[in-house]
Amino acid sequence: MIRIKKMWGSAAIANLALGALVTTTVSAAEQPFDDDNGNLSQMVRGGTGLIQTPTARMAKEGSFTLNYNDIDEYRFWSASLQLFPWMESTVRYTDVRTQLYSQDASFSGDQTLKDKGIDVKFRLIKEGYYLPDVSFGLMDIGGTGFFSSEFLNFSKNLGPFDIHLGIGTGYLGAGGNITNPFCELKDSFCERPGGFGGRGGKIDYNEFFKGPASVFGGIEYKTPLEGLTLKLEYDGNDYVNDRAGTLEQDSEWNFGAVYKYNNWDFNLSYQRGNTFGFGVSYNFNMHTVKQHKFDRSPRELTNAKPADSIATLNRDRLYADLVNEGSFIINATHTSEDEMTFYGSQLGYRDHKEATERVGRILASELPDSIKTYKLVDTLANIPMLETKIDAEQFKIAANYQGLDTDIHSTYVRQNPNQSTFDNYEPKDYSGGFFSMETFWIQTFGNPEDFYLYQGGAYLNSGYQFNPNFSIRGGLKVTLLENFDKFNFLVDSETAVLPRVRTQVREYVTRGNVTMENAYLHWFDQIAEDTYAQVYGGYLETMFGGIGTEILYRPVDSNLSFGIDLNYVQQRDFNNETGFFDYKAFTGHAGVYWTPEFLPDMQLTVKAGQFLAKDKGVNIDIAKRFDSGIIVGAYAAFTNVSAEEYGEGSFTKGFYISIPFDLFSLAPAKGRGKIPWVPIGRDGGQMLQRPVELRSLTEVRAPFYD
Repeated sequence: MIRIKKMWGSAAIANLALGALVTTTVSAAEQPFDDDNGNLSQMVRGGTGLIQTPTARMAKEGSFTLNYNDIDEYRFWSASLQLFPWMESTVRYTDVRTQLYSQDASFSGDQTLKDKGIDVKFRLIKEGYYLPDVSFGLMDIGGTGFFSSEFLNFSKNLGPFDIHLGIGTGYLGAGGNITNPFCELKDSFCERPGGFGGRGGKIDYNEFFKGPASVFGGIEYKTPLEGLTLKLEYDGNDYVNDRAGTLEQDSEWNFGAVYKYNNWDFNLSYQRGNTFGFGVSYNFNMHTVKQHKFDRSPRELTNAKPADSIATLNRDRLYADLVNEGSFIINATHTSEDEMTFYGSQLGYRDHKEATERVGRILASELPDSIKTYKLVDTLANIPMLETKIDAEQFKIAANYQGLDTDIHSTYVRQNPNQSTFDNYEPKDYSGGFFSMETFWIQTFGNPEDFYLYQGGAYLNSGYQFNPNFSIRGGLKVTLLENFDKFNFLVDSETAVLPRVRTQVREYVTRGNVTMENAYLHWFDQIAEDTYAQVYGGYLETMFGGIGTEILYRPVDSNLSFGIDLNYVQQRDFNNETGFFDYKAFTGHAGVYWTPEFLPDMQLTVKAGQFLAKDKGVNIDIAKRFDSGIIVGAYAAFTNVSAEEYGEGSFTKGFYISIPFDLFSLAPAKGRGKIPWVPIGRDGGQMLQRPVELRSLTEVRAPFYD
């Protein structure tokens, strides 16, 4: 039996519960809650909620919110992402103003304590006519336990009111206003392991649902004033054992207001009966975010005047139009009786459907009616990679909206280039030099010297192509902007059980403003149907050089592909641009890449093998693609190294956001930028950062990142 411990508090909670139950009988609540972003806001630690407590609500899928909140002893920076309609994830950094990062001034100066945490929340039941929203969540999992909590939430809409009721253990239940129901079943649930710290990184299942429990909840009122929402919250925490020290609490009731303006939320709150707080949030949706383009519309065919025959075709104009209007650069063509093939590369449009329609419209307006089939062949290193076969007559009908079915995409197929496509390919001489430049931005959070350290600049890449398959390549890293000069803590004091394959990263990134990132020989070819291979050797990355090879099997538009890479490497000397340390290792992995049919916007990558520190295990990467092209991913490596041997963090893990360049460009653009977040980097589970990966080279065959 659950016993209420605070009688006046229990009456308030009972009223909240009664309100949640009776909403199903009130006519104003006949319409379930519309989980639009305009009706939701974030709690102070990030994630959809009231003030200090979460709610059962979920934002629209793809909703991404950046938050800053300031509450006397604490400052919170957080980011919350609605990864699926049923799953919300939040990452957070906490600044504890009452504590120092460390007691060693030479190590961290007067910087205050910083902590990182991760929360997840899952929807169990979506609100309907009778049932409320029901969600289950975990706070601060895998961290040091500052705000570790488990909770179950209920939310029900009543006209302009949104009513919430929850029960939590851990931080949310520290006030203990009810008896933990699990304690009634087993004594081990009556006490929760205390304290903060530890090595972190692991999910401590032994703490779940243990210790004091509390009910919490509140009401949100959407006022007639557009954008303004008022909040009343009952808090189940007593703040006696807070990380910032014991916090005075004069009341369990918190009050708040949120004002929405476009994508911004501004909030004010009065908490614990004695403390004011404020914050700001910025929200956008990863599905719908886009950049306006200054780009001409696809060519209309209404007044098109195609050539009478191939002999009268103005090829120079056609090739120029393909580049200027379709961003398709030609390196060879072939014409048969009723078919014309164009070999080249798409430089501007990352969406294959848009690229094909634009190029197809140009061809349909220029080529004679005798050409019944157009073939667009994407090539790489003079190897045909993908063939898009267009039915010219059906394409023209669809492009002119002359049929009931005007779907242009049904008029062409993507397929593996057949043997005649290979035989008819006669490209121009492929030898010669090349040069490219790309910008970089490296950032790291939570450092002892300063919370935010950064380094930015450009990679200058160049090389020489000897023949279609063989080249020499190299890259310089030029640092233009940084505060990495604040690094005064290099090799950490952890006992080095594993070889230091990554934890000397600071020595590498601070060795100079112009450094050699890589310099290597590269060979690439198709060795069988759907199968590609590469061999490389030289300075492969910032920290390692050596030789390696990779083979990849990747059918066109298959949801499954396989690969293996083998490498023998030696650690580079951070004191000598061309020198090496004595450490050598064999590293390689067998990989499976799977895009499940039941989750078409997800990609699962599993790689098993030996890592740089000679530990053996598996690396798992899960990526989610949104309609805008943004990809959010997380990975973790589990090896035969124990958490104690691994060190702080317990195992390798990280998160990343991959953003297509065309979200920043005013013109169509291909390419991507990657923003990684690694909570803490150690030496176990570390993979070689190969300069070229076959998955990237062959992306056009089964695009996930394009």
